[in-house]
Amino acid sequence: MKKTLADIPPRTGTIYPPPFDRVTAGRAKFALGDAFGLSQFGVNLTELAPGAASALRHWHSDEDEFVYVLDGELVLIDETGEEVLRPGDFVGFKAGVANGHHFVNRSDRPARYLEVGTRATERDHVSYPDDDFAIHPVDGKRVLFRKDGSRC
Repeated sequence: MKKTLADIPPRTGTIYPPPFDRVTAGRAKFALGDAFGLSQFGVNLTELAPGAASALRHWHSDEDEFVYVLDGELVLIDETGEEVLRPGDFVGFKAGVANGHHFVNRSDRPARYLEVGTRATERDHVSYPDDDFAIHPVDGKRVLFRKDGSRC
């Protein structure tokens, strides 16, 4: 059955604790894949308002990520530096490669992109090279830990 974006509520929250949660203020994700019960991979339409970021810089142990820019302009920040992405540009991040990355909208207009990624919540570890926390799977859920192993 066909769906439209109006059928899908935006997710605007984050798993990040304060003050890290502020970086994603202005981000809205529409879980397109969830609308069809997809279980092997997720598909999100993500909108970033001017000044918003997709996430903190991170990388996944067990989830591939693919991003295709639809509208606006994004700055990809990763281990190699910064690169501007425009509509039609796309990038991918292979699971297990320690390349912390995120996208920032430094323009004065909203930006939109599609993101596709493996669904591996039960085994995926997420590393944040610039921040004192990581996400590890516990009983099939993502749980925040500090780098010393204590829970956030």
